[in-house]
Amino acid sequence: MATWDDVRRIALALPETTERGSYDDLPAWRVRDKMFVWERPLRRGDLDALGDAAPVGPILGVRMPDPGAKEALLADDPAVHFTVPHLDGSSVVLVRLDRIEVAELTELITEAWFARAPKRLAAAHRADA
Repeated sequence: MATWDDVRRIALALPETTERGSYDDLPAWRVRDKMFVWERPLRRGDLDALGDAAPVGPILGVRMPDPGAKEALLADDPAVHFTVPHLDGSSVVLVRLDRIEVAELTELITEAWFARAPKRLAAAHRADA
């Protein structure tokens, strides 16, 4: 299963990615100052909404390209991917870090990077890959 070290390694391997604290000064990774993955612990409102189904453990916020991509992940593996009412309508999906394989995490982080990277930078990275 994946760890924060895996998240850091995968994210920082992508072009022009920096690590800087999020709004709560928790770890977050950005491309040209646009956050694409970050530590996202559950807040009181999230815990109230999820009740007994609230996961325990490290949670990663991941910005997907659009809400449709988020919905596909939620349907694909709800044991790994989930959301909270606060994120309804957004393209952010939450990931149980202790339940995701590193290969799938790599795909998610890369997809999130492409969703936030400027078009020219993304095109140059695709051309190099």
